[in-house]
Amino acid sequence: MESNTKSGFVSIIGRPNVGKSTLMNKIIGQKIAITSSKPQTTRNRISTVYTKGNVQMVFVDTPGLHKAKNKLGESMVSQAKRTFNESDVCLYLTEADPFIGEQDENILSLLRTVSIPVILVITKTDKYEKEKVFKAIDLFSKQMDFADVVPLSAKNGKNIDTLLEVLEKFIPNGPFYYDPETLTDQPERQIVSEIIREKCLRCLGDEIPHGIAVVIETMNFSKYIVDIEASIICERDTHKGMIIGRGASKIKEIGSKARIDIEKMLEKKVNLKLFVKTKENWRDSEALLKNFGYISDDKD
Repeated sequence: MESNTKSGFVSIIGRPNVGKSTLMNKIIGQKIAITSSKPQTTRNRISTVYTKGNVQMVFVDTPGLHKAKNKLGESMVSQAKRTFNESDVCLYLTEADPFIGEQDENILSLLRTVSIPVILVITKTDKYEKEKVFKAIDLFSKQMDFADVVPLSAKNGKNIDTLLEVLEKFIPNGPFYYDPETLTDQPERQIVSEIIREKCLRCLGDEIPHGIAVVIETMNFSKYIVDIEASIICERDTHKGMIIGRGASKIKEIGSKARIDIEKMLEKKVNLKLFVKTKENWRDSEALLKNFGYISDDKD
């Protein structure tokens, strides 16, 4: 790779549901990270790669920082914190709130200890009046010395180009980490699993989604079609019935919506079969968390 290239890692941090995954998907131009109105949607660190000209930025979307309630939660928070040690610059995302809540206070306390530049990003500006956005910028800017501030709306794309221009200033010289055509470090099976979980988040009630995981059992490619079998893992038998629904209506809805997005990603017809299994308290089982890919043997 030519010596005049620039390449670096950008961590995206913020409280749950502040728009991290939506921003990353918008920058890349397609869905890589799942989005939902429910908190703690993102469970794994997901890296997406943006390459334009001689600049490559590897965005690391982290689980929203929150107070851990089980081993899965502990893993999510640990992953989020670990990204600082692997990044060249950090994007701190928050909304144009009139006050700083406990979650943002905790994040700010952490950010004050890092040595990398931190850019304040005010998200979802399409929802707020300009005056509220300016007040939020003033409020948060008093909390620490940010390298820059960018208000934007990932939903309509406003100021996305401005953010990329600001980020480029902090990306160091060096060879590309990935081939310019690469969009993500996530294997296709992982993305398919996350798409199915997203549809569960959107189709099911508030209680069930946090207690589910999706495991791809088989994924077989032929010339014109991809056959996929996946298991939705829940913690209670009562949840199993709710996921399936009366006359299998709910699981059919989940499968139908997931298949549409999977076909768009794979650019092939998809035959998707979903199963539901019960694994009690799997979120507190280290063995099952490893099996489902949420934690690794690496304890750092």
